[in-house]
Amino acid sequence: MKDDARRRDPAAYPASQTLETRFGDMDVNGHLNNVAFARLFEETRVRFNRAGPAAPAVGERRSSFVVAHVAIDYLAEGNYPAPVTIGYAIARIGSSSFTVAMAAFQEGQCIALCDSVLVHRDPESGPAPIPPALRERLEALRLKG
Repeated sequence: MKDDARRRDPAAYPASQTLETRFGDMDVNGHLNNVAFARLFEETRVRFNRAGPAAPAVGERRSSFVVAHVAIDYLAEGNYPAPVTIGYAIARIGSSSFTVAMAAFQEGQCIALCDSVLVHRDPESGPAPIPPALRERLEALRLKG
């Protein structure tokens, strides 16, 4: 993730969300701790999957996902009380999984990157191919550049 310069550019992300930091997010040095970064990325991923690409169209059943992998690269210190803007994009789409690419920006600087691999699942039978309508919505959120 660190070597891909476009990942550090807010314009590469077709969607974003700004979240407030909390006093309890700080470590003993006064910087955002690693758990705070994980929480910010998780909150963004969950919000977009509930209201974004995973939201069912009329007549469609809601998709569900399990997280198979999460990787975070910490690039710079984050600070409280400045808000953090998380860029959200789809980096890869497979047959039954996809990778969400996110970046945390604070005061214009990219401070962390996160990749999350999500596996599409049928609530009754487990892992399942990504339905065509969902795949189309995911394609619209591809990482730019």
